[in-house]
Amino acid sequence: MNKFNILLVDDVSENIYSLKMMIEDSFDVNIFSALSAQDGMEILMKENIDLILTDVQMPEIDGFEFVEYLKNIEKTKNIPVIFITGIYDKDEYKTKGYNLGAIEYITKPIHDILLNSKLRVYIDIFEKRKQDIELIASKDKVLIHQSKMATMGEMIGVISHQLKQPLNILSLCCNDVKDSFFSNEINEKFIDDFSKNAKEQISFLSETIDDFRDFFNPNKQKVVFEIKDAIEKSLKFMGNQFEINRVKINIEYKDEKVYGIKTELEQVILNILNNSLDVFKERKTENKEINIKVLSKQSYTILIMEDNAGGVKDENLEKLFDPYYTTKSTGTGTGLYMVKLVIKNSFQGDLKINNSEKGLRYIMALPQKEES
Repeated sequence: MNKFNILLVDDVSENIYSLKMMIEDSFDVNIFSALSAQDGMEILMKENIDLILTDVQMPEIDGFEFVEYLKNIEKTKNIPVIFITGIYDKDEYKTKGYNLGAIEYITKPIHDILLNSKLRVYIDIFEKRKQDIELIASKDKVLIHQSKMATMGEMIGVISHQLKQPLNILSLCCNDVKDSFFSNEINEKFIDDFSKNAKEQISFLSETIDDFRDFFNPNKQKVVFEIKDAIEKSLKFMGNQFEINRVKINIEYKDEKVYGIKTELEQVILNILNNSLDVFKERKTENKEINIKVLSKQSYTILIMEDNAGGVKDENLEKLFDPYYTTKSTGTGTGLYMVKLVIKNSFQGDLKINNSEKGLRYIMALPQKEES
């Protein structure tokens, strides 16, 4: 479990030691220490610090300059700062500190009860925020599960269709054996053909079952994979749905790579494809097309998916990824929310959606390798 992280900055090591002892007597926290503002910045860049206690009077860069520098950096600008001083305790200095963004002043000699009461406030805020984050993560997990269950329900129909075809062929083969036996047509060639055909159908059945079992496996690890594999697997899962609904699929990719969980990207692609299919049916779109394009940009692979179903109203674009928001009469609203969560949380990528000239366009930026 994450602990509250405090950074102590003071050019006198004895001051840091005594302050550290005082804090550790009352709180179970992680304490980092620095003997200069420069050392403090190095720690801040490496660690996630929740509170800074800094002396004001330090050589080279004093506490005021240190805090002013922190407020100009994205990672550190919102970290609360408490000034500890025995000299700069006059009103004009306190005003300067508060204007820079300091939240408290503690004067030396430090009173342990006063210090503890001030620290307790920020540790309680930290604990509350952590609980809120865990609650949100828990809710997101439920929503993702709901989306997976909805996807599974849609896929059962596809699985059923894909399994019926080889089973029908095997049934015909068995009937053919019976008819050929009574007609005295069974010879070596017949047996070889029957064996080859039966094995092909059984192999197809086994591969289909393995594909879907792998798709719903929750314990997959992040790896580098070619994005075309995820696209082709997703299209395979759809079976002949595009042929039945007369949807033309245009694909443009090479050997671009992505770092993440392949089955989760497959689910993202499936959600978008199914969403387009539903809108095509609802709006009775003619000359239906889905364009899938992949390209590389710096350290990211860009996946663009676009249909020609007419898009959505501009004012509804931002709502599409809200949980439980849907434009479909029978939709749950979790599918596209899941897409957003997977791209941003599982892949640490970016996702944008806009209306093109013909329909809705999804633009996903996915990292090509693990961040060092």
